[in-house]
Amino acid sequence: MPPVDKPPRQARRTWQHWGVTAATHSTLFPQVPETADAVLDGLDPEQREVALALTGPVCVLAGAGTGKTRAITHRIAYGVRSGRLQPSSVLAVTFTNRAAGEMRGRLRQLGAGGVQARTFHSAALRQLQFFWPKAVGGDLPRLLERKIQLVADAAARCRVRLDRNELRDVTGEIEWAKVTQTVPADYPAIVAKAHRDAPRDPAEISQIYAMYEQLKRDRSVIDFEDVLLLTVGILQDRHDIADQIRSQYQHFVVDEYQDVSPLQQRLLDLWLGDRDNLCVVGDASQTIYSFTGATPDHLLNFRTRHPGATVVKLVRDYRSTPQVVHLANGLLSQARGRAAEHRLELISQRDPGPDPVYTEYADEPTEAEGTARRIRDLVAAGVPAGEIAVLYRINAQSEVYEQALADAGVPYQLRGAERFFERQEVREAGIALRGAARAGGNDSLLDDAEDLPAQVRAVLSTKGWTSQPPSGSGAVRDRWESLAALVRLAEDFARARSGATLSDLVAELDERAAAQHAPTVQGVTLASLHSAKGLEWDAVFLVGLTEGMMPITYAKTDEQIEEERRLLYVGVTRARLHLTLSWALSRSPGGRASRRPSRFLKGLRPGSGSLGTIASGGAGSFERGAAAGRRKPRGPVLCRVCGATLTEAGAMKLMRCEDCPSDMDEALYERLRDWRADQARELGQPAYCVFTDKTLMAIAERVPATGGELSSISGVGARKLDRFGAEVLAICAGGDGGTGLDDS
Repeated sequence: MPPVDKPPRQARRTWQHWGVTAATHSTLFPQVPETADAVLDGLDPEQREVALALTGPVCVLAGAGTGKTRAITHRIAYGVRSGRLQPSSVLAVTFTNRAAGEMRGRLRQLGAGGVQARTFHSAALRQLQFFWPKAVGGDLPRLLERKIQLVADAAARCRVRLDRNELRDVTGEIEWAKVTQTVPADYPAIVAKAHRDAPRDPAEISQIYAMYEQLKRDRSVIDFEDVLLLTVGILQDRHDIADQIRSQYQHFVVDEYQDVSPLQQRLLDLWLGDRDNLCVVGDASQTIYSFTGATPDHLLNFRTRHPGATVVKLVRDYRSTPQVVHLANGLLSQARGRAAEHRLELISQRDPGPDPVYTEYADEPTEAEGTARRIRDLVAAGVPAGEIAVLYRINAQSEVYEQALADAGVPYQLRGAERFFERQEVREAGIALRGAARAGGNDSLLDDAEDLPAQVRAVLSTKGWTSQPPSGSGAVRDRWESLAALVRLAEDFARARSGATLSDLVAELDERAAAQHAPTVQGVTLASLHSAKGLEWDAVFLVGLTEGMMPITYAKTDEQIEEERRLLYVGVTRARLHLTLSWALSRSPGGRASRRPSRFLKGLRPGSGSLGTIASGGAGSFERGAAAGRRKPRGPVLCRVCGATLTEAGAMKLMRCEDCPSDMDEALYERLRDWRADQARELGQPAYCVFTDKTLMAIAERVPATGGELSSISGVGARKLDRFGAEVLAICAGGDGGTGLDDS
């Protein structure tokens, strides 16, 4: 891994920095350190202090991008490699399977592969499965993968009608109640005491909650919260089982400690017993999951509970430029409350980069179009699409950006898809590669393959991989992307491990699958701010930053407002180099420009006042949306069938309400789809980058005869009109796509 840039002048301590490696951006296949001391190479002084603190309670206060995972994995690896920790005696817990998988992958690369790194739930489930026959008898009840249907059944039994959104919200309330150890009868009083804004009448939710628990007992099932509750119950009641677990695990590490719930803390206390070999890592300024029961109180009270604890602060930010860090620090300088009192002032360790850009747009579609154009320009300038993200407050905001990116010809991916190694095509590819590795020189498929990547390409070609991506944006394209990711992984592996064989690659894939350490699939990431936690990109676009969305309209109390500020802070600190913050003055074209930019940007964006408490640094640049400068203001978009005002991106593209009758020429639509497939194949792009399905539907409904009529359809901009207009008009006229373009 290459050294990071020299620390800026504000770094007070002098030390030999050139050997220190970045907190992020690790080499894909690093060499395993030869000795225990070599594990410490490349750590900065504070990270090294963490790695050497192997006994007693340890509290690591780690800001965004400061290398917390690096510090704790090197701590565990150093302890194991030096013989001070037995791998089987260490339990490292975190909150997501992805984070646990990353931790296992890093530990394996450091030569400490025997350490258990799991989520709270998976660790508790393993213990519950093992001890249930002894503690209770019989088989463990079946684990309910999704509780929403059972909640719906409970509501029906209680004669309460819930729509889909209400059902989801009530399910979330039940989860919150369980992780805060609130029983159904106490729910109304606890909600009132906590000033929690319940989605339905608390007495009604209490009734549904009680019926849900009854249905679980009747059907002999348990949910994920029960896994923790039942494990806690067994450890409290059966001291022999608790002693057996404590004899197994002597050392505990908890990542993202600011996110523990009271129930998880109770389980951790029972695992520990009267011992204090506990290392916790967290940042109160990144507490964004209180709605699930998470609280930073355990992190903030750690030194009170453990007066002799070693406390280390990580503030050297290796991820973001000084300009991004300056904005992040400024954002938190306005924060209030207990978490704000413990905020960390980050110090960027990177060279200066571009200032953040603040952009104001007339309406949401224009904001999405402007964002897509900027992204297209970044990709053209060499920024990989996979290193760009668009982050928004709620998932419902994604559609307009999906449309805009597709119209701009930019591939994208929605975060939250199926785990990579669980995809059917990846499992099938693994079987094929394993078979080819066993056959060795006896597999004729590999006769002409000169090296490892060529062998992988040959094998995966039997599973659907081709040198050019297929047309379309559905399952076929997704399958190809998965196989292409395996090909890229093989190429990286061959470069890193000279002389590696197909068997070596299969072993690597097996280990990565066990660790859920997946290769990346290229494409701009669209994600909510919550789901972006723990991730990072070269370029980040924070969109929809208006009052009512950031902070969200239902954030009422001071603490709820502060959590919204922390959520924006998390978004800002996802960016390494490029950061754009934008908002729209109205929801739809022609709407009243009544929206205001988020209060959190006051004093940060140019022209909104100044904050004397912010360290020196660029304030960023402010601009009006480029689209607004080039186009006439757009009026309201009305449904051409019923005349209603349209607000959704898909409806505006069709110029009609989604449920209004369509007069689409089905034969024309099919001809356009066939033509699009050919174009996508020739360009090597997803079909939606030529035209989206909605755009093709709009063309088939309106059957344009001139370039002007075609360009009036949303999704047919000047660039696409110039590239595809003549052929589309020819198809609309009944031809094969070979006539000229008429602009009359």
